[in-house]
Amino acid sequence: MEGLTVVSTGDKGRGVACVLPIPSGSTIEVCPVILLNTEDTASIHRTHLHDYYFLWDYEKKTSALALGYGSLYNHSSSPNADYELLLDTQEIRFFALQDIEVMDEITINYQTVQLEEYPLWFKNND
Repeated sequence: MEGLTVVSTGDKGRGVACVLPIPSGSTIEVCPVILLNTEDTASIHRTHLHDYYFLWDYEKKTSALALGYGSLYNHSSSPNADYELLLDTQEIRFFALQDIEVMDEITINYQTVQLEEYPLWFKNND
């Protein structure tokens, strides 16, 4: 993706940073997804992919793996980006919540408002 790069973030492993400034409100990336059915979503918890998927349809308990850089954005309680699920086109759109400077890591909050009852599966250090 133009303007994005994968970086080593130390304790969080790989993450995504920008090589060009990103203005607040801008789309960072639109990622196609691979949809996983209910059975695959239940199975993913036993694999390394557990750390890389998005819940897709909460009622049907389906999920999705984002292509592009989508599954590599790290968590922050104070993120500089957010995302929206585009159910009709099977994509996830990531967008800037604030101006993001060159080589800043792009972060999202893994705990959406609808899912506050689900705790993070890792120790949050921010």
